[in-house]
Amino acid sequence: MTPRATPSPGERDADRSRWRAFAVCLGAGFVTLLDVSIVNVALPSVERSLAAGPAELQWIVAGYTLAFGLSLVPAGRIGDVLGRRGVFVAGLTAFVLASAACGLATTPEMLALTRVVQGLSAGVLNPQVVGLIQQLFTGRDRGRAFGLFGATIGISTATGPLLGGALLALFGEAEGWRSVFLVNVPIGAVLIVLALRYLPRPAPGADRAPRARLDIDVVGLVLVAASVLCVMLPFISLAERSANTPWWLLGVAVVVLVVFWWWERRTERAGRAPVLSASLLRTRSFTFGAAVGTAYFAGFTGIFLVGTLYLQLGLGLTPLEAGLVQTPFALVGAVSAALSGRLVERFGRWTVVVGIVVMSAGIVGVDITVGRTDGVPAALAMAAWLALAGLGNGVVISPNQTLTLHDVPVAEGGTAGGVLQTTQRIGAAVGIAIISSVFFSTLATDGGPGALAHGFGPALSAGLRVTLGLFVLAVLIAVVDAVRRSHGEPVSPAGAPPPA
Repeated sequence: MTPRATPSPGERDADRSRWRAFAVCLGAGFVTLLDVSIVNVALPSVERSLAAGPAELQWIVAGYTLAFGLSLVPAGRIGDVLGRRGVFVAGLTAFVLASAACGLATTPEMLALTRVVQGLSAGVLNPQVVGLIQQLFTGRDRGRAFGLFGATIGISTATGPLLGGALLALFGEAEGWRSVFLVNVPIGAVLIVLALRYLPRPAPGADRAPRARLDIDVVGLVLVAASVLCVMLPFISLAERSANTPWWLLGVAVVVLVVFWWWERRTERAGRAPVLSASLLRTRSFTFGAAVGTAYFAGFTGIFLVGTLYLQLGLGLTPLEAGLVQTPFALVGAVSAALSGRLVERFGRWTVVVGIVVMSAGIVGVDITVGRTDGVPAALAMAAWLALAGLGNGVVISPNQTLTLHDVPVAEGGTAGGVLQTTQRIGAAVGIAIISSVFFSTLATDGGPGALAHGFGPALSAGLRVTLGLFVLAVLIAVVDAVRRSHGEPVSPAGAPPPA
């Protein structure tokens, strides 16, 4: 057997520099994705402090997610063309400033608006993280890096309620919800300094790339935003128990999507860069992976919003106690996410299929629990079922990302990563609107005397069944892709070296 070559001092220094840069990327990814869920545990306090209604609470959560998603594609392209380091620092700086504005908001409308700005900033930053991972690593190291990034996503999303609960316990209800946003300021400031020091600089001459290459499809983005809003608005109206819920907007959404498709093909034929290129659509691994991610995130993200309302307002737990109930999801999910790189290398798409099935089993357990029990036993059983759900979640997000970007050239990594995350965040925003609307409307009609957890039990159960329906859709798409791969269907000719 050939002895393994000892790396030279230069190679060791380069490897250390690469992982230091990766650590900065993880820190930025963590703090921005944390804000997807950390606000959930503060919603009851925001409701009481700012007199916010159901629709305003939905916008505070979904507005961030939607803005996050819509900024990803242009931000990915800007990073690919102008350099990821500079765009990373600009996005992180804007995120810090927007977080400060959220913490100082005096009305629910102001908070919802600053959350949109915060989401836009996070959306500028995150494609640079994916692009930098593709740039810094190849082969097995890339699979390992994406595995750690997946663990970061899982931890940030699920530990948000615990951290938020701790801050509310420390600072009290009146000011505690503000600290949920203000905590980003010192963390972000440190990350800005580290990014300037450790992130790789562009190659000589790269900063002088022709600006004509920076081609943003503004019309396409507006059409995407319009179609998503047309889907969300009827459900937000439903949560407010409006007598005239505008369901006709769903038909408008379909029409707008048709126009979007026509515009994208017209844009591409004109030699410009569309939001969604035909080459990405022809890459089967990308198309299937984006569809799986969209359906999964639509079901996954809303769980913590309605779950936190159930735990605090239904069972009467403190924000910290509510966060502790959800901690097993984070801990178990972090372990399984860290191992997901090895699993996807061996089992491919079937890893994602099994992960969604296990996640669904945990949610079924929560559904049964909240429909039959109350009080402390319900909270303890919910924690146990969420641990099982976390086990599945950990082997869904990162493996799906690795498989989805399998055939995407590194030069297009930021753009493709932006499209992938956009579909996921749009799915999350729509899912939050649908699940929370079903939750609030059920609460209004099934909250009479004797209802479990003051009516929050049946409401959570109704919301979770929407989640399970979305998971069924995700697993069906994943199975089709797994079968396609097992039959040896050729990959796109635009393929890149496999990431794992």
